[in-house]
Amino acid sequence: MDIINSVSEMQHRCLTERQAGRTISFVPTMGFLHQGHLSLLEEGRKRGDVLVLSIFVNPTQFGQGEDFEDYPRDLKQDCTYAEQAGVDIVFAPDAKQMYPSVYATYVDVERLTESLCGASRPGHFRGVCTVVNKLFNIVQPHVSLFGCKDFQQLAVIRQMVIDLNMPVEIVGMPIVREADGLAMSSRNVYLTPEQRQQGLSLSAVLRQSAAQASGGERNAQALIDNARQQIEALPEARIDYLKICHQNSLQDVSEVDENAVMLLAVFFGQTRLIDNLYLLQ
Repeated sequence: MDIINSVSEMQHRCLTERQAGRTISFVPTMGFLHQGHLSLLEEGRKRGDVLVLSIFVNPTQFGQGEDFEDYPRDLKQDCTYAEQAGVDIVFAPDAKQMYPSVYATYVDVERLTESLCGASRPGHFRGVCTVVNKLFNIVQPHVSLFGCKDFQQLAVIRQMVIDLNMPVEIVGMPIVREADGLAMSSRNVYLTPEQRQQGLSLSAVLRQSAAQASGGERNAQALIDNARQQIEALPEARIDYLKICHQNSLQDVSEVDENAVMLLAVFFGQTRLIDNLYLLQ
């Protein structure tokens, strides 16, 4: 496994691989890998001749007062996991490589970024789209894999790829959960034992809402009200958003159908957890 830090070296290597007729599959991450990331790498290994993993904590997607400085990092451990997963190349640039002092170009995707995480984290998706665009230009992948836990992010990246005519297949992979049901996240390490126990309620509330929808309750507001009541009963929970949206437009829906997704973001202390579930699939 090769570890490359230089943007120019990485781009040259990937262009050489493409010219040799090899297919590149790519998993972009901010590191501190967990089983969710490893599931992306496992699928990526199947889909390409060359598997590339990027590890870069992207400063432009963190807002003021967010956890950029404290975001968990362990490059040595990540590289061990990556090698075990069959990664061919780890791309681990620093911020000066990705954003030189004269950097002045950013990518905005409109409409899809106006609600949910986009509403509570202004500028977040501008940073996400910019860095993913840059990574695609550097790595030149044929296929790139993303987790469905970040549902809005996946929708936004798919829109960007369509709008900018990028020759990259975007693959969304299922949420990977801890044995107790908590959606895997690098930020789970921030949770106290009490907060983690309360956080388990989020997946339980989603499953209960899906059961109610399958049982005939199709009024979105009724489902939201019931879910909100349960979450607000948790001592340390603070709801950022709780919505039922159309899977493609991310617009609120009033009646639940096969396209309806319940999405939530809830703070436990300073830790923000996100999760989602299709209600009728």
